[in-house]
Formats: sequence, structure tokens, C-alpha cells
Amino acid sequence: MVGKRAFPALFAALLLATSFSLAAEQQQDLTVFCAAGLSGAFNELGQVYKNESNVSIDFNFDGAQVLRTQIENGAYADVFVSGSNKHMNALKGKGFIDNSSVFMLAKNWQAIIVPRDNPAKIENLSDLAKSGVKIVMGSKDLPITDVTNQILNKTANDTAFGPDFKQKVLANVISQETNINFIVAKVALGEADAAFAHKSEVSSEYAAKVALIEIPEKYNVKSEYTIGILGESKNPAEAKKFLDLVKSDAGKEILIKHGYEVA
Repeated sequence: MVGKRAFPALFAALLLATSFSLAAEQQQDLTVFCAAGLSGAFNELGQVYKNESNVSIDFNFDGAQVLRTQIENGAYADVFVSGSNKHMNALKGKGFIDNSSVFMLAKNWQAIIVPRDNPAKIENLSDLAKSGVKIVMGSKDLPITDVTNQILNKTANDTAFGPDFKQKVLANVISQETNINFIVAKVALGEADAAFAHKSEVSSEYAAKVALIEIPEKYNVKSEYTIGILGESKNPAEAKKFLDLVKSDAGKEILIKHGYEVA
């Protein structure tokens, strides 16, 4: 008799445990691979999303080219946020991305950053070719490296710079970093005199330690930031909800606050 009375209670306990298990699966965290320069904006977006959904975002911030390589080599992610179309398109072409989920979330101009005390007296683009100037750049395939080369290529046929301007600037490069945050840190700490950087991607940690010098629009290049869901995502519905936040009015306000032009 005791066993019969205990059965309903045991069944109810098992049912409750199953319900909790299903709820846990439905509320699993999202893994987002995100270009490092977007860390300020996306950390804030991640916190807003957690407050609204009780789902945490596990961010992996690094150079877009590093994140792309990790994905191609089997690393798991639900969402990829790229600092350029180049790396997003490469993953789309290889079948890693749900192509229908991809959209451009923001744009950004480039600037020259220098230490706040500006020891090399950099005042404009031309000054980067001066002998002895210490410049830090990104490593090959980092989005800021691609746009830096585009900017320098635009000067080639301008008599104000001369045909060897790009060569002189590159001769002043003392270090190549794998993400934009490392580039900004080198300048902020006085280890370099100047660098090219996306205007909005100077973190709050270093904002007071660097100054921005505008690049004339005729030479400048505007970066485009894209976001998409990985085809292997175990929770694409939740990933879509996060993307919906990014492109919502609230999400756009956060991006604007961090200096981006929203799409």
C-alpha cells in the first residue's frame, strides 16, 4: 500500500524535474563571437538581453580574422559579429552562416589616434611619413589593416603626399597587433606614436589617454559591421531574439552611444 501511495508523488517529482530540464535547455546561454572593437557596445547589449530574457551571452572578443579561423576550425558559436564584410562573406560562402540571418548593424569612419601628449607632434595624415614616427598597425586580414591599406592607397596619386608616401608610413611600423584593442592599448600606453583605428573603438579604459585626429573624407574609408547566426547554432530561435535586440531602437541607441552610425 505504501508503494502505491508513493507512486503519484514520485511521478510528480519526475515530471517536475523534466520540466526544469526542458526550461534549462530553453534558457541556455548564447555564445557570441564578436569583433574586439565592439566589446563596449556588445557587453552592454548582452547585459540588456540578460535582464530581459534571463539568458546570458558568453562573448569571445577578438580580431574578426581570428574568430573566423576559430569557426572554420570547429569552434562553436551561435552568433558571429564581424568588423568587415570580408570575413562574414567568407563564412557565408563556406556554409557556416545562416545567410538569411545576416544584416549590417553599423558603420564607422577611421581616424588616427595618438597619445594624449602627442610626443611625435602628429597633426595630420602627412605626418605619419616623418622619419622616426613609431606606428602600430593590425596584423594581416584584421579589418582595420584592410582599411588602413585602402586609405594609404588613396594617397598614391595625390601630389600632396607623393608616390612613396605609403612606403614611408609602412617603414615606420614597429608592431602588428591581432585586434583593435591591442592597437589602442599600445598607443595609450605610449609604446607607439600613432595608429589607425575605427573612430568609435577606443575603449573607455583608454579614452582619456589618447586623442583622435580626423582623416579627410576624400581619403577615408567607412567600415561596415555585420552580424549573423551560425548554421550550427543549437538555439537559433534565441539567437534570433538577440539579433532582434541589436537592430531594435533600444539596440541602435546603445550603438550610437558608443559612437557608431547605425544602419
